[in-house]
Amino acid sequence: MESPMEPSGVEQEPGAVRLLDLPWEDVLLPHVLSRVPLRQLLRLQRVSRAFRALVQLHLAGLRRFDAAQVSPAPGDPGPSRAEGSGERAVGSDSRGRPGPRPQVGPHIPRAALARLLRDAEGLQALALAPCHEWLSDADLLPVLARNPQLRSVALAGCGQLSRRALGALAEGCPRLRRLSLAHCDWVDGLALRGLADRCPALEELDLTACRQLKDDAIVYLARRSGAGLRSLSLAVNANVGDTAVQELARNCPRLEHLDLTGCLRVGSDGIRTLSEYCPALRSLRVRHCHHVAEPSLSRLRKRGVDIDVEPPLHQALVLLQDMAGFAPFVNLQV
Repeated sequence: MESPMEPSGVEQEPGAVRLLDLPWEDVLLPHVLSRVPLRQLLRLQRVSRAFRALVQLHLAGLRRFDAAQVSPAPGDPGPSRAEGSGERAVGSDSRGRPGPRPQVGPHIPRAALARLLRDAEGLQALALAPCHEWLSDADLLPVLARNPQLRSVALAGCGQLSRRALGALAEGCPRLRRLSLAHCDWVDGLALRGLADRCPALEELDLTACRQLKDDAIVYLARRSGAGLRSLSLAVNANVGDTAVQELARNCPRLEHLDLTGCLRVGSDGIRTLSEYCPALRSLRVRHCHHVAEPSLSRLRKRGVDIDVEPPLHQALVLLQDMAGFAPFVNLQV
């Protein structure tokens, strides 16, 4: 009788247990594949049909997906298109052993994302920033439709999306708590209003450089979803002023982190309202807000709020130290 052979043609020792002989759902999925980076899973599924089935079963049960885990590390050429699609690589032999193959650059290819998320129906966290160069509504909408329980979504820099994608997210994922739309120029007031109406559980929102947004849209957000909001970034938006900041202060009692960096129209009136109505505030970013004066910040400093702008006296001491090479003694009683 011939000795048992592995699928690869290697002779198997009598009594040996192969990896795939272990219970999949009780051992391999929770204790092995859960510790394998997604980038390596793309390669693992090319070993055999059985491994491909195992990987797909694991992917179907994912709770968190971060495309950055698929994108190659520095010095790593990254997965090929064949690895992303599960097909045999260009130049590989009949057994799928890799040969010369085209590279796809530093980001995850579209085919890889589609295959990785094809069966995922239980995602709670989704981060797709590395796909920002090509991610479109057609790529994202099917994923959102299959995962209505999403609570955290990061789409920073995904400029190919549109208001339609945000509408689908707001309507299909009412439990959403964290959302990053930083540098998404397509986000406008109408899109933000839809989000505020349909996502009452929103706690963290990043609207950095969403320059179409104006005070009226932020005011609407504050009134509709402000009660639970803990963290908000409106940085790099010259359209945001004191009207929006004051309304946020009055409607967001749980606000802990507020980023107003580069909001040129924000002044001392808005900051004073924050100090009066936001007892939970822990950090405030107002760098390059040239109309914010120190007296409006001093009350927050006394409460221990972390502010990224140093008080004027400290700035003067630092400047003198740089010029003189030492910290001069200053008599503060003068």
